[in-house]
Amino acid sequence: MKSRSHIILLIVLLISCGKEKTNTKPLKKPYKEVKAKDILGNPNYLAISYGGYRKNTREIQPTIEELKEDMKILHAMGVKLLRTYNVHLPHASNLLQAISELKKEEASFEMYVMLGAWIDCKNAWTGLPVDHTQESEQNKKEIDEAVRLANQYPDIVKIIAVGNEAMVKWATSYYVQPWVILKWVNHLQTLKKEEELDKDLWITSSDNFASWGGGSNEYHVEDLNKLIAAVDFISMHTYPMHDTHYNPRFWGVSQKEDTLSSLEKIKAAMLRARRYAESQYHGVERYMKSIGVDKPIHIGETGWASYSNEFYGNKGSKATDEYKEALFYEHMRDWTAKEGMSCFYFEAFDETWKDAQNPEGSENYFGLFTVDGKAKYALWDLVDKGVFKGLKRGGNKIVKTYNGSKENLLVDVLMPPLRKELVITP
Repeated sequence: MKSRSHIILLIVLLISCGKEKTNTKPLKKPYKEVKAKDILGNPNYLAISYGGYRKNTREIQPTIEELKEDMKILHAMGVKLLRTYNVHLPHASNLLQAISELKKEEASFEMYVMLGAWIDCKNAWTGLPVDHTQESEQNKKEIDEAVRLANQYPDIVKIIAVGNEAMVKWATSYYVQPWVILKWVNHLQTLKKEEELDKDLWITSSDNFASWGGGSNEYHVEDLNKLIAAVDFISMHTYPMHDTHYNPRFWGVSQKEDTLSSLEKIKAAMLRARRYAESQYHGVERYMKSIGVDKPIHIGETGWASYSNEFYGNKGSKATDEYKEALFYEHMRDWTAKEGMSCFYFEAFDETWKDAQNPEGSENYFGLFTVDGKAKYALWDLVDKGVFKGLKRGGNKIVKTYNGSKENLLVDVLMPPLRKELVITP
């Protein structure tokens, strides 16, 4: 997920982007070889979406030591597969360096990365009229850098994702046509065949379920069909939380639930949210099979914010609080584990740059940890088990939010509105 404030950032690259040669051959393999096909869907490799930014701007990049702090925290809770994007920013290369250093420092440390190359249409973020029929000149630089990093760290980078929600049409500031994603996926697949990339590196695009054919017919175009055939797996996003406002057909308290307790009503609503996510997955699966393709589908992003002053908070659908976030996290982990899918849960830590103009906006609160390292309700049991003993974030021990008081937490839990009060589109 990206911030809807869409802050334009100009950050000096730490590496040279001026090199035209993109096909530096991957290094030989003196390392323990673990392939993407071995990791994805493997319950021993818990996946998560990660951004290490601790300030309200990406102009302040996390340091190598801060990234290593985060890696130790995530590794302690069983995470061994990260998803990150925007390879033109120092964060991506620094993250890979941090992981590489940790592997050298501790033989048991294991972490792999799905590296995302950002893709835009022409004139995105420039102030000029965007052209969704052409691609940005910057796309090649992003792909080139993803190739460079994959070849520099072949023991860590196991997947490259071309674009992040780059085809979905509500991304009006930058979305591209499927042929753009297809072009770069084919380019990377060709590099694999020519041994300019590791042949076992998997290539995908990480996008909204609708972009993968699971939504309206406007997405059902021939270039999408070719893309589905070209990727090694489908990485789809599903966000029921957003649809508690935009399409709340699964949300709200029904009349037959009137006799339930408050917490039982919330649990029923969150179970419906899980089933809603499942229905979007099955929509993608049906479309994929309808065009004669059968390959893995994994959840590239899904999450639930713990706070919002917008559509999803107290004055809106009343969806956001730590209790519901924990229920959704548990549901998604349970469902995807049973289905043999990876779930890059969004996200590890709160990132306040996501909506810097609105500090109480939901985009800033999708983390399982707060910025200062407090574990939200979804992870309280891990704190009790001593999983994070001795670990810190920014000098702070990993402790529970609300000082560990469930009674205080429940005070902030919002009751979903009655279904009859919701505006549900046909």
